[in-house]
Amino acid sequence: MLEKYLPKEFTQELLLQWLINFGAAIVVFIVGRFIAKVIVKLLSHAMRSGKMDDLLVSFIASIVQSVLMLFVIIASLEQLGLDTTSLVALLGAAGIAVGLALKDSLQNFSSGVMLIIFRPFKTGDFIEAGGVTGLVEHIGIFTTNLRTGDNKEVIVPNGQIYGGTITNYSSKPTRRVDITVGISYNSDIKKAKEIIQELLLKDTRILRDPAPMVAVGALNSSSIDLVIRPWVNSGDYWAVMWDFNENVKGAFDTAGIVIPFPQMDLHLHKSE
Repeated sequence: MLEKYLPKEFTQELLLQWLINFGAAIVVFIVGRFIAKVIVKLLSHAMRSGKMDDLLVSFIASIVQSVLMLFVIIASLEQLGLDTTSLVALLGAAGIAVGLALKDSLQNFSSGVMLIIFRPFKTGDFIEAGGVTGLVEHIGIFTTNLRTGDNKEVIVPNGQIYGGTITNYSSKPTRRVDITVGISYNSDIKKAKEIIQELLLKDTRILRDPAPMVAVGALNSSSIDLVIRPWVNSGDYWAVMWDFNENVKGAFDTAGIVIPFPQMDLHLHKSE
């Protein structure tokens, strides 16, 4: 009864062959999907064992699974006798077009992967990167969130961060405070250095090793510049700098050490 509705060339042999191909396609799809899941699971386990960020693990796993399933679908279609060459070429062209359209996003993604793998900074670090200085609150695949000192949230593209210079102020436990204080040429250099040394010894936040340094840094046109180089814990950096600037001004005023204003001496010669 069915034969009169079928084309003459559609014989039982062709029907059997089509059913076999269809069954093979189903088997390829089921087995391929199972293998893809196993590969993704093993890859995710390996990445987590390497202490890779969970966000990156999830993202890479989803990409790998999508690519593997694409191959499984193409292999299944081939079992049906379909020509997949045109399909592969179409997908390749579409991939190139999407890649060009998302060039900046792909750059940010690759930079985010590198930041997560090499970890030049971590959440909670105070850094300067991408033209922004702030506390790292979140490192994402495409962007990094920084909180500035005045409590603003700045979202910086990862490509801008990884492609430039990164300064991590929190990576080391100690930092050197660089302070320059000018005194007048009429002031006693030795006395000024003794006052500074006393202030350094009184401040318990200043580390004894390495020992702080006080030296004459430059003889400027209107002042003698004394450079002060104490070492402190990174968390005490700004507090020590601000307190020392205030304390040295008060101590110099009491001792009669003059911190001069920029000045120029004019000498007038009377012509006869």
